[in-house]
Amino acid sequence: MLIDTHCHLDFPPFDPDRNLVISRAINEGVGFFINIGSNLESSFASCELAVNFPQVYASVGVHPHDADSFDQSAENSLKELAKRNKVVAIGEIGLDYYRNISSSENQKQAFTKQVAIAKELNLPLVIHCRQAEDEVIQILRNSMPLRAVVHCFSGDENFLKNCLELGFYISYTCNITYKKAQNLRDLLKKTPLDRLMLETDAPYLSPEGFRGKRNEPLQVKLLAEQVSLIRGLDFKEIAARTTENAKLFFNLP
Repeated sequence: MLIDTHCHLDFPPFDPDRNLVISRAINEGVGFFINIGSNLESSFASCELAVNFPQVYASVGVHPHDADSFDQSAENSLKELAKRNKVVAIGEIGLDYYRNISSSENQKQAFTKQVAIAKELNLPLVIHCRQAEDEVIQILRNSMPLRAVVHCFSGDENFLKNCLELGFYISYTCNITYKKAQNLRDLLKKTPLDRLMLETDAPYLSPEGFRGKRNEPLQVKLLAEQVSLIRGLDFKEIAARTTENAKLFFNLP
């Protein structure tokens, strides 16, 4: 079995055929989907998907792009959503200094407050980080102990080292298949198997050969195959270890 630990099945690209997308993935061996909230509306939709599909679990959170609108009302609403059945994490949350859609100050404030919610409710964190590695590590280190996975890992070796030292998990996406992603493949080789998770970030980041098309959770199988080749390990071992990690991290049955 495989687990797609980060997808956005509530997003509009899946509106025409959401049921078929989920069925296709299940037929390829995907046993669970963690549907990730990116704002209050998306988090609510994520919870609804978890109600309607036995294999879907929800994460709720406000992405750094939406941090400018993260006020006290949003904080209260998010906390209530996080108490719902089948909500297994807070995220995706973090800092994004690549696009800077929200101000850096509001990003840090929203990030810190959501980390506090996760600690209060004893939920793990799904972390988004782009060009903000030092500040992300500082905020998380100041809030330890906590459980976190850095999704769609795109940092350098020093960031990987810091994350691993804090006990965090590292999640890789289908972008490891891109021709210019040798640095990610090198970091993948240095990531311990007991800290490794797999995700598609669907509908984004389709693998090489499918770029320009909508990504789907079924591609986590192709991702696992590529990881097995890069690591020189049997596919079944990669599937088993990453599934075990995801079940432990998200407290899945």
